[in-house]
Amino acid sequence: MDPHLLRTFVTVARTGSFSTAAQRLGYTQSAVSQQIAALESDLGLPLLHRRPVTPTEAGARLLDHAEPLLLRLRAARADVLRTAAMPAHRLTLAATPLALNPRLAHRLARARAAQPRLQITIRTCARDEVMRQVAVGEATIGLADGIAAPNDPLPPHDAAPLTTTGLCQEDLVVALPPDHPLAGRPGLRLADLVDARWLQTTLCPVRRLRHLAGDGFPVALDYTGDDVHTVLNLVAAGHGLTLLPASVGRGVPLSHPRLVHRVELLHATLPDGPAARLAADLS
Repeated sequence: MDPHLLRTFVTVARTGSFSTAAQRLGYTQSAVSQQIAALESDLGLPLLHRRPVTPTEAGARLLDHAEPLLLRLRAARADVLRTAAMPAHRLTLAATPLALNPRLAHRLARARAAQPRLQITIRTCARDEVMRQVAVGEATIGLADGIAAPNDPLPPHDAAPLTTTGLCQEDLVVALPPDHPLAGRPGLRLADLVDARWLQTTLCPVRRLRHLAGDGFPVALDYTGDDVHTVLNLVAAGHGLTLLPASVGRGVPLSHPRLVHRVELLHATLPDGPAARLAADLS
């Protein structure tokens, strides 16, 4: 399958419009229609319903494969281009909102002091986006955080083969409103909180809790942002519970199961130079 046709198909499927896809891709609407027809002819199956524009069953299957394939192609291109000269003292670091904890912030300060000419731009984004940016070369280094068992790696991502190094881990606390009946406990078991109302956040996805402790954990409010202070304000106002690293928020320690907040360093192949030195210093 032609990657250009796949890219057009993904854009039409995600936008639900041939005309919008044409605008985003810089094609005419007729060209987009011809590309979709060519892909359907190649596979011998209709991929899109036309009114409204939605994937057929075959199209939905292809969409599941197409986006990772296109990302891997971009990652391969970025990896090849990394062999060319990189700007010697300028790089981008993509990080999840809680990745740059106090310990790593101090490591970063020492690394910058050791390379005074180094210019770093820090971008904050969700974990999948950190991995995508590193894979395709939009960021040189990534810092990703998540909930894991002690010394276990975070779940992998299929964006591209990336070097992953565990940097640090710390205990988790259950963030509660100050007047919550459980707020004075010395510790809490996750199993005792399956029926509590939870915040769904990028910092603590409820699906991760269900994976670790079974069904339950009803979502009271879905917060799609990444501001920790907003999360703490929502918790304090009684909108739901969440898990946070002990260094970030007040709460009751999670006593069972033994889970930690883990931070990992992500990067593709790094040539000798400032980026490789920074990665080594952070590690």
